[in-house]
Amino acid sequence: MKKLKLVMIGNGMAGVRTLEELLKLSNELYDITVFGAEPHTNYNRILLSPVLAGEQTFEEIVLNDLDWYLDNDIKLLLNRKVVEIDRVKRRVIAEDGSEAEYDRLLIATGSTPFILPIPGNTLQGVIGYRDIADTQAMIATAKTHKHAVVIGGGLLGLEAANGLMLRGMHVTVVHIGEWLLERQLDKTSGQLLQTALEARGLHFRLREQTQALHDAGNGRVGSVEFRNGDIIPADLVVMAAGIRPSTELAEKAGIPCNRGILVNDTMQTYDPRVYAIGECASHRGTAYGLVAPLFEQAKVCANHLAQLGFATYKGSVTSTKLKVTGIDLFSAGDFMGGEGTETITLSDPIGGVYKKLVIKDDVLVGACLYGDTADGGWYFRQIRENHGISEIRDHLMFGENALGDVGHQGQDKAMSMADTAEVCGCNGVCKGTIVKAIQEHGLFSVDDVKKHTKAASSCGSCAGLVEQILINTVGGAADVKPKSEKAICGCSDL
Repeated sequence: MKKLKLVMIGNGMAGVRTLEELLKLSNELYDITVFGAEPHTNYNRILLSPVLAGEQTFEEIVLNDLDWYLDNDIKLLLNRKVVEIDRVKRRVIAEDGSEAEYDRLLIATGSTPFILPIPGNTLQGVIGYRDIADTQAMIATAKTHKHAVVIGGGLLGLEAANGLMLRGMHVTVVHIGEWLLERQLDKTSGQLLQTALEARGLHFRLREQTQALHDAGNGRVGSVEFRNGDIIPADLVVMAAGIRPSTELAEKAGIPCNRGILVNDTMQTYDPRVYAIGECASHRGTAYGLVAPLFEQAKVCANHLAQLGFATYKGSVTSTKLKVTGIDLFSAGDFMGGEGTETITLSDPIGGVYKKLVIKDDVLVGACLYGDTADGGWYFRQIRENHGISEIRDHLMFGENALGDVGHQGQDKAMSMADTAEVCGCNGVCKGTIVKAIQEHGLFSVDDVKKHTKAASSCGSCAGLVEQILINTVGGAADVKPKSEKAICGCSDL
């Protein structure tokens, strides 16, 4: 039987995960062509922050190398930005003139950083923070310049600021809100976070609006001016004030968009031959920017591309973690509360621990944790499953089995988990799947577990729990090296 032609525009995490799920269901249905605007194979964009901070290398965050594409007979066209979708002739056209015909088209173009429309935003040294090229530019700038300003006190902005500080720059975070991460934290936890980051050396200007960026006299940014007239030095300005779904291609092709490419519950656009997934897609009025919802979308989209046609995507409850080593925070659901809700809080300012649980109609609907996030996954499951909490209310604040975090009684926590308990929220991997893979494939390291199950391979926040499950399963044979163990000699492991 002649294969159908599947073309994917975009080579990022959401799109490639869709292909992985599709290949599991049917690897003989399509001839697959992938257009990637970047010169790289699929990499973990979430882990760009640890790369910027010097904690990981670019090579370590590659998810699918060239061999993977070859092994799966996928035609990969790198450095090929698609500029046109011809829906009449069912083909896509790249900037260099190359074309590919399709029977099914998957748009996975992601998003672009929002660049503030202010004077000076095109100066050298003013960048967004989105890809490897941006990260490389920041690393290079940190070697030769001193002052950095990050505009935006959200997750991405704080991760960029932390990385630049660790690279030796004097970093100021400018945020229009009253506290940091106002979409992910309440005021109390936001202030705890600010105190912790200030102790590390970061500087903050809250409730500030940037008025203009000024030329240093050589075509490069030299300072930032605020609406109140204050001016501070800046050799590098990182715009982290939000993202915009990349919808230009779809709009040009006449596919309806509204703050994202409009899709239904099967991830189809208004053109039934065309699907959209990831940050470029708008589902029921929401464009998701976190990896777990995008991977849920990928499973549904793959199901329909494989012509099975029974899966639907109804939306996602999301959770948040910050990728700054040594700072633990977690939030999920309606953690701010509101009419008809009640709040349980535990606060230990000296110990740097704050927990807030929001309950409505005897159901946990939100959680905000700072300093002790070990039970974040458990709270998240309670929120998603929407179960009544009357029977566990008395110890709800103290977490699953009232145990401490992973690393302190961590083995007990991992051991007590049911096999059906979810360990990796990003990839939907439960404990039983991890244990089975360890036993069947003879796995002895967390990296091995990542490769076989994908647990801890996305945001990495569950790596500690995966490690404890590994230790419980194989005992002393586990290949576990403390993160604090770093080689003294750069050319050896000594």
